Amino acid sequence: MFERALAVYDRDTPDRWHNVARYLGGNKSVEEVRRHYQLLVEDVAKIESGGVPFHWYAASPPPSTLQRGNRTG
Repeated sequence: MFERALAVYDRDTPDRWHNVARYLGGNKSVEEVRRHYQLLVEDVAKIESGGVPFHWYAASPPPSTLQRGNRTG
């Protein structure tokens, strides 16, 4: 829901954070909404810079190890 609100009220929207807070039901203050966004931006920056290790789970092998099935039709 937060991501949807960010899509509806992009960075060029006047009073963006007030609108996002209202879209989310008004249970969060403007400052809480703004801080949540800032934390997400920081998380994405860490991930993109390689600062957060990405773990593959046994049920989901890395895409490079997946092989296409050999089907004949």
